[in-house]
Amino acid sequence: MTSTIRHVGEYEIIILNDGPFTSGADTLVHANGSEEQTRLLEKQGDKRIVFDVNLFALRGPSGITLIDAGTGPGFNPTLGLARSLMQFHGITPQAVDRVLLTHLHFDHSRGLLDGDKAYFPRAEVYIPAIELAFYTSDDARQALPEARRGAFPITEKIVKAYAGRIRPFLPGTVAPGITTVSLPGHTMGQTGFVLDGGHEKLVFWGDGLHMEKLQTDDPDVSTIYDYDPKLAARTRRWMLERAVDEEWTIAGSHLTGFCKVERKGDAYAILSV
Repeated sequence: MTSTIRHVGEYEIIILNDGPFTSGADTLVHANGSEEQTRLLEKQGDKRIVFDVNLFALRGPSGITLIDAGTGPGFNPTLGLARSLMQFHGITPQAVDRVLLTHLHFDHSRGLLDGDKAYFPRAEVYIPAIELAFYTSDDARQALPEARRGAFPITEKIVKAYAGRIRPFLPGTVAPGITTVSLPGHTMGQTGFVLDGGHEKLVFWGDGLHMEKLQTDDPDVSTIYDYDPKLAARTRRWMLERAVDEEWTIAGSHLTGFCKVERKGDAYAILSV
């Protein structure tokens, strides 16, 4: 059975699964050009791609912290389940002290909202400063195709709903025992969080991986959701190597359970722990 609760240092960490996300091979992009792209699509065929969407609740010395907020209800019939799980674990919206966002894509940030209002009435919202600057820039919005502008209106709503409680952050410490790690490529400012429990480091690496098997076999497989597929691939390789070398425990937004990374020749494998 996959573990969904873990204790690291002074924190209890609960994985809140928001539901499955399904897409097709048309969302795959190979960072090494058209020939590799053709081989990738031929290998994938018409198989659907399904991965978890997770957020995380941390009970610790400074109250209740969420890492990401999920989609919230009403976006997709298979998503938006995390609010019921929070209730099951005794976490009310009023009890949440802060939300740390890895980035501002809908499946990480839309759950902050109840319509146009704040779903968490007390929470401060920590957003990577680079990420916030990008998704509040009209020039950045106009530079992207319409299909990739979804995070801009969501960000606008979040900034209004949490006025006075938005906390842009630079690299460093964001909560007791929790520091940041920059993970660019998927978005301009995607940021992971490192919880150092002394004997164990738990790393929340956001969208470091979307598709476990595809991307551990070939870390140069990216997706249309990556702002810069080549940079995302370089970041992915760096993360996987560091996870092996430093024996990180991983909590991934699109992985199942808590994991370790193992090197397999030129590739990698994800192991549940």
